[in-house]
Amino acid sequence: MCTDGVFRKPVIWVVVAVLAVGAVFGLYWFQPWKLVTDQEVDEALSSVPAVAPTESQSTGSQSAAPDGPTVVRQGTFITHEHQTTGTARIIRNADGSHRLELVALDTSNGPDLRVWLSDQPVKEGTAGWRVFDDGQWVELGRLKGNKGDQAYAIPAGTDLDRLGSVSIWCKRFAVSFGASTLVRV
Repeated sequence: MCTDGVFRKPVIWVVVAVLAVGAVFGLYWFQPWKLVTDQEVDEALSSVPAVAPTESQSTGSQSAAPDGPTVVRQGTFITHEHQTTGTARIIRNADGSHRLELVALDTSNGPDLRVWLSDQPVKEGTAGWRVFDDGQWVELGRLKGNKGDQAYAIPAGTDLDRLGSVSIWCKRFAVSFGASTLVRV
């Protein structure tokens, strides 16, 4: 078999070019190196007393607004598409603004990861992987890192009574890496 003339045929060069473009596009789209690389974040979080989540608020008298930051909602991440652990908490600052803090987050890195507040319930297993874009959601920004402590400002006017869950959302593939129900504390 003679291969001297194979690379002189234009159709071979077209096939090679198509394969090369396909490989570059595939690498861009899937970004497989992110599965084996981590981006650690260590942002300063609010100094608040440890609290345990409850299903409902006490019916006692309301006290005055606290002088410092307060945890108003909190939950623990569950795994969806990728192993995910950590705690999510919503902090109300003394000025009335809110922020979401991810404490000791540990998940896989991936392409186009976002932090979303959503009105969808958190479901275990594959049933919960793709629900967060079905209803109302607010994007707080790109995930700063797949490991560590990080904080995201919540826009003023966000209805936290309606948006009761947080998801680490892969926007490119429309799938949740992990999520947490945010329970009142």
